[in-house]
Amino acid sequence: MKRWLTLLMVAFAVSGGRAQNSGPVLKSMTVIRAGVLIDGESNSPRRNQVIVIRGNQIVEVSDAASARIPSGADVIDLSQATVLPGLIDAHTHIFLQGEEPDQGGYDVQLLKYPLAFRAARATVAVGRALEQGFTTLRDVETEGAGYGDVGIKQAIEGGYIPGPRLFVSTRAISSTGGYPLEGYAPEIEVPKGVQIIDGPVEARKAAREQLDHGADWIKVYMTHRSWVGKNGELASQPTLTVEELRAIVDETHGWGKKVACHSYSGIGMQRALDGGCDSIEHGLTLTDAQVAQMVKQGTWLCPTLSVYYYDHAPADTPDGQRDRKRVSDHAESFRKAFKAGVKIAFGTDAGGFPWTDPIAQEFPRMVEFGMSPMQAIQSATSRAAELLDMKGKIGVIAPGAYADVIAVSGDPLADVKVLGNVGFVMKDGRVFKNELGPGQKR
Repeated sequence: MKRWLTLLMVAFAVSGGRAQNSGPVLKSMTVIRAGVLIDGESNSPRRNQVIVIRGNQIVEVSDAASARIPSGADVIDLSQATVLPGLIDAHTHIFLQGEEPDQGGYDVQLLKYPLAFRAARATVAVGRALEQGFTTLRDVETEGAGYGDVGIKQAIEGGYIPGPRLFVSTRAISSTGGYPLEGYAPEIEVPKGVQIIDGPVEARKAAREQLDHGADWIKVYMTHRSWVGKNGELASQPTLTVEELRAIVDETHGWGKKVACHSYSGIGMQRALDGGCDSIEHGLTLTDAQVAQMVKQGTWLCPTLSVYYYDHAPADTPDGQRDRKRVSDHAESFRKAFKAGVKIAFGTDAGGFPWTDPIAQEFPRMVEFGMSPMQAIQSATSRAAELLDMKGKIGVIAPGAYADVIAVSGDPLADVKVLGNVGFVMKDGRVFKNELGPGQKR
């Protein structure tokens, strides 16, 4: 018995040491002096603010002139910078890397890359996201990597690897004929990038399986391939029926979770709205009636604008015409939805383009199509937090929120592109990057 007690005490000491070195310090005090504060929710910035942080939580935000600096607190001086909440990208794919066609494209990931290799690349991807100031990601499926996103999330939460707070969607769901891999001999069984279902019973079961294995959201593909139709419209192949989607939505909502629907246009878009999805992903072609329905139902739009400017086929080919039609329709739909008051959350489809490219390239697109810089910032802070049911906890610098804080040189309200050069990153009260101000790093 004494031997076992000794072993337990040693194991406890070792595990406690690991947690202490990698997890948040819950009792320490940190003070940030902010030259300009954009808090993620207010429509105007505030100057000369002091942010007091205990452990991983913000406890006070006040004017510097009246602020009380706790004795012994670490002070980080960002008085020459603009301070913001950690940013939220609500549409990413950490298991995608913007694969080049001449290197095997999408298919090579499922056919040749071991899951351990893909997980290693996903680890690099989340590190790059955090380095760029994105302290939270909603990752909307693993593209054939099963429940790998749950493992990456556990590794981040356990302190084994640096990365953003993750909301994961695991495998995603589509129907027969609705997702790659495709084009192989029919007698060869090839893997698919999603879980395939047919019928409401299979749809509900797939949702249950994914939720049971750790999905925070359920991702559903309501359209598949797209092309320019005979009347010049952007046409998209519909996938799930309304009845199949309703089974998924009903089951997911019963678990207190939400459903994101990939949808480009047409019949699939209408089915997504009629089936009760919580967010439309992409929304390339939205009719006036569909925009009105989104406003009435409270459906979110996560537009992912920038990714559609990549890799256009030659203009005189059918694929090239489709690529350009996607861009033009998308811009019009975004403007229409924004003007009508559709709730919009920032999302990029990072992974659809390389993680070496800037995630913040989405901000100038949103401003180009009608948002003010402040509205674009709010879409990636308090608005995205609302989509994730984390209002007041992330995406805002206020008492009670997690201590997710970033800073940039310059004024993002004058030039939103400065958000592409984040110089300070804190997540959960721990500093991961500081190129702007003096002060002790954790």
